[in-house]
Amino acid sequence: MPLLNLGIVAHVDAGKTSLTERLLYEAGAVSRPGSVDAGTTRTDSMELERQRGITIRAAVTSIAVGDLMINLLDTPGHPDFIAEVERSLAVLDAAVLVVSAVEGVQPQTVAIWRALRRIGVPTVVFVNKVDRGGADVGAVLTQLRRRLAAHPVVLTTVTGQGGRDARVHPAGLDTEPVVEAVAEVDDAVAARWLMNRPVRARDVRRAIRRAVRSTELTPVTCGSAITGAGVRELCQVLAELLPRGEHRDGPPAGTVFAVDRDSHGRRVWLRLWSGQLRVRDRVLFPGARPQTVTEIAVTEPAGVLVRPSVSAGQIAAVRGLSARVGQLVGDPPRRHAYRFPPPTRQALVEPVEPAQRLAMFAGLAELADEDPLVDLRLDEQQEQAVVRLHGEVQKEVLAALLQDRYGVRVRFSGTLTACIERVAGTGTAEERIRERGNPYLAGVGLRVDTAPIGHGIEFSPGIEPGRLTPAFVAATEQGVRAALRQGLRGWPVTDCTVTMTSSQYWPRQSKPHQKFDKSISSVAADFRNLAAVVVTAALRRAGSRVCQPIERFEINLPPDAVDPVLALLGRLGAVVRDTTPAGGYLEVSGDLPSARIPQVVAALPDLTGGEAVLTTRFDHYAAVTGEEPPVLPRRGPDPGDREAWFRAVPR
Repeated sequence: MPLLNLGIVAHVDAGKTSLTERLLYEAGAVSRPGSVDAGTTRTDSMELERQRGITIRAAVTSIAVGDLMINLLDTPGHPDFIAEVERSLAVLDAAVLVVSAVEGVQPQTVAIWRALRRIGVPTVVFVNKVDRGGADVGAVLTQLRRRLAAHPVVLTTVTGQGGRDARVHPAGLDTEPVVEAVAEVDDAVAARWLMNRPVRARDVRRAIRRAVRSTELTPVTCGSAITGAGVRELCQVLAELLPRGEHRDGPPAGTVFAVDRDSHGRRVWLRLWSGQLRVRDRVLFPGARPQTVTEIAVTEPAGVLVRPSVSAGQIAAVRGLSARVGQLVGDPPRRHAYRFPPPTRQALVEPVEPAQRLAMFAGLAELADEDPLVDLRLDEQQEQAVVRLHGEVQKEVLAALLQDRYGVRVRFSGTLTACIERVAGTGTAEERIRERGNPYLAGVGLRVDTAPIGHGIEFSPGIEPGRLTPAFVAATEQGVRAALRQGLRGWPVTDCTVTMTSSQYWPRQSKPHQKFDKSISSVAADFRNLAAVVVTAALRRAGSRVCQPIERFEINLPPDAVDPVLALLGRLGAVVRDTTPAGGYLEVSGDLPSARIPQVVAALPDLTGGEAVLTTRFDHYAAVTGEEPPVLPRRGPDPGDREAWFRAVPR
């Protein structure tokens, strides 16, 4: 049976979840469409999704349209979850972009469209809500051309738009508007059309298929997800004009695009591009030992059903794998690899009931395992949990999940811009056993050096492995990495190498006629705790620079708003890289510190009459000039205060 993995994407409230429900109903998968307002949709399974009427996590369900099986991925529409959308796009064969006939092209519509084009996903536009007052399909088509630079081919017509009795009718493929649109991208159709020779519908269909696959042409259909008008016409377009899923022979190759948990435990959601994966197969992920598949459940129209295997083109929930989102099985197509941008905001998480701190730590660790967009930094010694996020709504989601799933109520500190520290030079430090008040039965010398941007933290035992047991070397590395989570100015330290230059330890021993006595023998904890003090001292001598996240922005705005917007950007420290005309509008792009983005978002509606479309994405880190941004307060002793650390963390 041919298979199509199809994403439903849109700006929030454009109606994509309602469209998913209507598609399920039209295919006979449900007896009645679910309602977003009533919280009865099949794909919004989280309680917070039902309460707020928004999609937070991508969900998969399946339908059959004729002889075609379609896996539907309903994705979030809120700007905070654009990365969730992008990681879902990476496993799609095609997408339906839902645009409201009333609100038209909105900011998130532009962001999603650009992601679709960047990844190369063939797309159909569904103009929804034609039954609503104020619906204007013609205006939406103009926006598609001007704002998105799309080449639409309209395959339906609407009568009675703006009223509940709006009806949608298919447009013949051999009608003049359709042929004219296709002629713009297909030479054979253009030649016959320009010579006033008849163009056959099958030739137009073949040309549309080619142009959709290469993303040169965008089919457009209209309708209403609430009344069902135009949904059957959309299904016909999906079945006849979209490219089918890629089915390749060879060894298994797949992409992990989601991780979740149900009553039976952890599941890894996988799109298989080639080959076949069976229960008891061994899977190898980079940097890990082979893992055994213990169960496979494949998405089908009847639900997610346990099967002995999953074949190329299918989506399955697999148990037994400890993979993370974004990891690859084998060698899937390169365009489907996705790199997650670092979060640019951070907040401190505190339990409302202090006794629930450990339960909160455990819950946060599980949630961070499911979602790579949550960058969690746990410090049990300082009893701190810091999360780095992409937006305010993510805090609400985390709080709801912690309470619903683990029974832990939490509160967040004020959100801050998430900076980093980079090492400025070279620094060394050393602590020796029983010298200068060192309470640990360990001696460690460390050197900190700069490393290239993007290198991360590299730990080297230097010449010590021959003198020090592997367990003590590993404990030293653990202490180093833990200390570098909060540098001299309170931010995580990165892009450096840390090398052991010396070590001391006391061998395992005991008093006469007694068992092993750790009070007179070195243990791993000695090296772990001491390493934090030594690396902080070395870092202090090397120095560090605070670097803030810089985002690449693109603003699509009307010409009469260019001057005030450029003046605003200049005041906020933006660097404008380019300005180009875009269908009667101007596209302004450049770099801007992440901390300034909220000010731009707040000012743009007044400066542009609500017409501006702003999209941003993380680009790089740059050294802070002038006043440094505020940091979260530190709990517990600072390793940089040697005496305070030794007093607070006794051996």
